[in-house]
Amino acid sequence: MRTAVKLSQLTNVGHRSSLKIGEVSKLSGIGIEALRFYERSGLLGRPARTASGYRIYDANVVDRLAFIKRAQVLGFTLDEIKQIIAEKQSGQSPCAEVREIVRQRLQELDERMKEMKRYRRELGAALAGWDKAGAIDGDICGLIEGTHIEPVPSATRGMRKKAVKEKR
Repeated sequence: MRTAVKLSQLTNVGHRSSLKIGEVSKLSGIGIEALRFYERSGLLGRPARTASGYRIYDANVVDRLAFIKRAQVLGFTLDEIKQIIAEKQSGQSPCAEVREIVRQRLQELDERMKEMKRYRRELGAALAGWDKAGAIDGDICGLIEGTHIEPVPSATRGMRKKAVKEKR
């Protein structure tokens, strides 16, 4: 996904008060369907509509989209971003909440890294044992059937899936 916007494109936006969805998509590098999703999700305000029903966005939408992408890079979920935006729109500073979310995220990452290191050690030890044992009979593969490794918590395994879902 392209997130960089050419300076000349932003300069042209400054002279215009409204943008069609295709122009917003081109300037932001965010697909039209994602823009519609962001609108439905409450991340973007409702754009005005032309008489024929086309969405007309204020030029500020490009800044909002840049904020959303920066927040996603920092690991914020779309729900968290929506909450941060809503807090600001209600006249409050969301900075304390942002710090708390990041503090919690760091704790989660530390826990996941600890679990992954444990899993790495156990998996390495299992492989070393398998190398010594060679082939072991079993219903399918005695190596796997005879291994007793605690699974990685599903929150860690699902971390990437969650991130992929949110990008849609």
